[in-house]
Amino acid sequence: HSFPTRRSSDLVLKEVLDAEIQIVGKVNDVIIDDNTFEITDIVVKKSGLTEQIKSSENIVPIDFVKTIGDKVLLKSNEDIIWFLCFLKNI
Repeated sequence: HSFPTRRSSDLVLKEVLDAEIQIVGKVNDVIIDDNTFEITDIVVKKSGLTEQIKSSENIVPIDFVKTIGDKVLLKSNEDIIWFLCFLKNI
């Protein structure tokens, strides 16, 4: 899944929401493919109490992102499971 080209700095600090519209953190960084210059992953820093306890960052493949607007919305677990099964069968 690709999104319209955007500057990576546009994504940093955007809130990340899960499929149930719960805040899971903020975009802390992005990972860009050196050949295509497309964003391949976002680095999400968890927010809340876990942020204070330890450095908690997760790398989320861009394929797990449903939409990017004012916030970043992740796909549902069902979408992610389907996607992983699809990749396994390729």
